[in-house]
Amino acid sequence: MRSGTEATVAVLGTGTMGTPMARRLLEAGFSVRVWNRTRARAQPLAADGAEVTMSPSEAADGAGVVLTMLSDGAAVEQAMLGQAGALAAMHPEAIWLQMSTIGPRWTDRFVTIAHGHNVELVDAPVSGSDGPARAGELIVLASGPDRTRERVQPILDALGRRTLWLGAAGAGSRLKLVINNWLVCQVESAAETLALAEGLDLDEELFVDAIAEGPLAAPYALTKSKAMIEEDYAPGFPLRHALKDVGLTLSAASDADVDLPVTAALEPRWRRVADGGHADDDVAVVRAAARSRAGGDHGTAAA
Repeated sequence: MRSGTEATVAVLGTGTMGTPMARRLLEAGFSVRVWNRTRARAQPLAADGAEVTMSPSEAADGAGVVLTMLSDGAAVEQAMLGQAGALAAMHPEAIWLQMSTIGPRWTDRFVTIAHGHNVELVDAPVSGSDGPARAGELIVLASGPDRTRERVQPILDALGRRTLWLGAAGAGSRLKLVINNWLVCQVESAAETLALAEGLDLDEELFVDAIAEGPLAAPYALTKSKAMIEEDYAPGFPLRHALKDVGLTLSAASDADVDLPVTAALEPRWRRVADGGHADDDVAVVRAAARSRAGGDHGTAAA
């Protein structure tokens, strides 16, 4: 077991990402306390050695680092500032390691709130889904005070294969939106390209085979193309999370006076797919929106 002020980590949020991240920390020798709004989702971690707590404040009391990995800014705010919130229980030397994808507006708000409580905040969203989280292969987009780096780096090393330190807190959240905008545009391009192949009476596999070994082959786009062809929508990156990130990206772009016509156009198409019962399916399910124009299933997808 590790020793020192950062030996105990409170993980708030044990969903798709928080659960494997907590396990990685346990495997690396950290003492881990976990909390989740739905306690049953946190309970399996007890078998791995985690202490399952009743409230965020109980998890944070005495912890050197409080790690938030929750669905959105409102959920983070509730866990940190709501009834039995973690922030009031944190000692001044503790660090708030905010790893949820919440966008610049929420991040700036939380930096100000943390300073008001004499707590350091490290903004460190991750690039990668549940598979890389289980394998400790996430890319961590870290930003925050230089004096916090040495203290949180062992935690980040347990969670990811690479940490990019980007400057003042907030830079991590901004880069995460840039990366996710690239991601969603690749998914939409793959969906439309496969629809075109289908509409031209081509085997969709021919597209994947044609680009697989050349400079046009983006590994992520190929992976999602194959999932679309196979109609394999087991959630890796749920559509509802992708739509949340699209909304954050469009808001940030508006604040920066940047026009994102492709991203703006895909949002209502993807929303229709999500509202059709596929919000929890992998983002590859947006193939349905393109297929409906290619003579396919008219906007439905395999459950």
